[in-house]
Amino acid sequence: MKKFLLIGGGLLALALVAFVALEFFLGHIVTAGVNNFAPKLTQTKVVLDRATISPLNGHGTLHGLVVSNPKGWSDGPLCSVGQVHVDVAPFSLLGDHVIVNEIALEAPEFNYETKIIASNVADLLKNIEATMGGGKNAAPAATTKSGQPIKFAVKKFRLTNGKVRLGLAGTGMTLPMPDIELNDLGTKEGGITPDQLVLVVMKSVTSSVVSATTKAAGQIGSTSGAAAAEGAKQAVEGLKGLFGGKKGP
Repeated sequence: MKKFLLIGGGLLALALVAFVALEFFLGHIVTAGVNNFAPKLTQTKVVLDRATISPLNGHGTLHGLVVSNPKGWSDGPLCSVGQVHVDVAPFSLLGDHVIVNEIALEAPEFNYETKIIASNVADLLKNIEATMGGGKNAAPAATTKSGQPIKFAVKKFRLTNGKVRLGLAGTGMTLPMPDIELNDLGTKEGGITPDQLVLVVMKSVTSSVVSATTKAAGQIGSTSGAAAAEGAKQAVEGLKGLFGGKKGP
């Protein structure tokens, strides 16, 4: 009996070690994937501090995601997200078709800078589009160790309680950002590439920023004076012009 108890205890300890090791391994895959691939896609500095993914249910959190500004803008971050909650089929991370049930960004902060007819957000989107167009700036395709292209199917993407800070390095006024919800990204197609996923999400983020600043331009005149109102309206019109006047997601 004592022998069986010792064997059972040993197996339990082994299972616990395996669980911790697999959790660390899955988190390392996500962290390394973001830190290696994202900067090549955005042509900016992108840092994910760490990620934790449960090997049992696929629930996890990405901690400390920061996207820096494109060239020509301030040294401050364009976007920072304290935590990104994910629900993923855990073992799909080991293959070439990653199935994500949900990605949820809670309270991200965007620092929006403009130069009348340009903006840091618009330039980031241009960088992503440029890397997808081939040529010398093309980002290398994300693949498995066997060389198979990695694709994602995201059933739900949510961004809630976001904030947009206007001005150099976000030193101006702070605006609430319209929430974003996107469904079935790549599910019907059998998966989409990481750059396609980022582009779809970034276009919706840009529209949400435009919506926030458009609303502010209509209100700022009564609170901040004529000069500030005119500056805000020019910035809004400049960004709207880059995206065909689209006002919202």
